[in-house]
Amino acid sequence: MTVGSGEKQAETLEAALKEILVEDLFLDVPAERIGDDDGLQDVLGLDSLGFVELRAQCEQRFGVTITDADFTPVHFRSVATVAGLVRALRADAAGEHVAVAK
Repeated sequence: MTVGSGEKQAETLEAALKEILVEDLFLDVPAERIGDDDGLQDVLGLDSLGFVELRAQCEQRFGVTITDADFTPVHFRSVATVAGLVRALRADAAGEHVAVAK
């Protein structure tokens, strides 16, 4: 990994999550207007079915398995928290250690 590629990966992951929210979950907000820390439920209006679909889309697109224990409001509060969970799950799969909020 080259210096700076972690930043690019971070931008790409958040951008991909915003794309999922707009294109697959049909949020009526342009991706560029979604803040990384905007609440998925209280700011963007994602409903319970939307959260289930977001979980499935993350698993499919990012190649991770999100357990019921990880499918919590803490991890699915915002684009930033979902991205943090995906990064942690990818790191676990690669045998690395990344701290994630519980």
